[in-house]
Amino acid sequence: MSAASAPSNWFGQPRGLTILFLTNMWETFSYYGMRALLVYYMTKQLLISQEHSSLIYGAYTSFAYFTPIVGGAIADRYLGKKRAVIIGATTMAAGHFMMAFEPLFYFALATIALGNGLFLPSLPSQINDLYGPDDPRRGWAYNVYYVGVNVGGFLAPLVCGTLGEAFGWHYGFGAAGVGMLVGLVIYLSGQRYLPVSNTPASIVEPEILGQRGGSRRDTFMLLLAVGLAVTVFRGAYEQVGNTVALWIENADRHFGNFEIPMTWFQSLNPLLVIAMTPILLARWRRKAGAGLEHSPLQKMATGALIVAGSYALLALAAAISPTGASWLWIVAYFIVLTLGELYILPTGLGLFARLAPPKLGATTVAAWYLAIFTGSLAAGFIGSWYSSFQRPVYFLLLTAVASLAAAILIALDRRARSVEAARIAERSALAAVPEGLAANG
Repeated sequence: MSAASAPSNWFGQPRGLTILFLTNMWETFSYYGMRALLVYYMTKQLLISQEHSSLIYGAYTSFAYFTPIVGGAIADRYLGKKRAVIIGATTMAAGHFMMAFEPLFYFALATIALGNGLFLPSLPSQINDLYGPDDPRRGWAYNVYYVGVNVGGFLAPLVCGTLGEAFGWHYGFGAAGVGMLVGLVIYLSGQRYLPVSNTPASIVEPEILGQRGGSRRDTFMLLLAVGLAVTVFRGAYEQVGNTVALWIENADRHFGNFEIPMTWFQSLNPLLVIAMTPILLARWRRKAGAGLEHSPLQKMATGALIVAGSYALLALAAAISPTGASWLWIVAYFIVLTLGELYILPTGLGLFARLAPPKLGATTVAAWYLAIFTGSLAAGFIGSWYSSFQRPVYFLLLTAVASLAAAILIALDRRARSVEAARIAERSALAAVPEGLAANG
């Protein structure tokens, strides 16, 4: 059965997307569950100093976003996506269980990061193979997938964090390992719904890549430019867990006689992603049916501008109430921020997957995660200015940063359309290769 004719069951999408969604949800649960405990475990159980613990935490999270570059190349050249996911998930589960043994602490962290390098780019790069070249559902498939990230991210601190604090850190780490195994079982049991592609790109690639806008060099130069725009965007967006969290600490968080814990506001983002995605997808389906759907980079630019608006909202709140704005401003900020996030981040991941040259799907998706790493570094640099500016001025600076990202994306839109059209033609040609010829290749 072809991907295009495969039965649908959720949001009108192929069943394979549900398998990938659930696999990703449990992987995110395991990763963020362990991460929620990591600093507390180091400082309270292992008695590592705060400074050293922060350095270890930073090194671990950075390494976890570097390994996908190597892991993606290994998946494309040697293992294939399916084997890479299986090996990566198994390795990560082993690393989580190793966390229960204190002498294996550093080895466990390295094991999880290495497994993540194989798993992270190989799973979402399979989404594109579920659809025909002209299937309009591809445009919002990554938004459905993105919900899985946030469901797992929302549940992880509640389950793993509670187990770790109430019963012992090792129980929390064990729950993270079990979650990873659950994701692996779901992935293996759903193989019949996932695509199997063995068509060698070399059969038709030289002819197709000669088309205008279709060369690998053009594609990677475009993705490099988009990655630069995403790096700029994340310089503003990632402040949600950095300087915005500091601002929330000093806000008026009283609801009657109850003071809302400042950490609770961080749960608003994944909750809003889950709640807002169906509404946004319904709107995009209506626009697509009317022939009014925007291009990927237009959506991403829209998202960056909406996020810019969220920081303009904070600038207004800080100007009106310099001694502590009401928590209602914080809620409004998260609503606007999350809407913008849904326009840009899942769309960007989908763009990288769709523009991937044949045999380089996992490698190209890995480049998206490299943009996350560079964007996080940019956010740290911009966050260091927080104490140097008045709060309204600082938030207006973040507004300008997000707006700059939108301008870069708009400037790249025409080129992106040309490259994506060439990639669709290439996929159509690959799909037309007779199965016998592909098998003999």
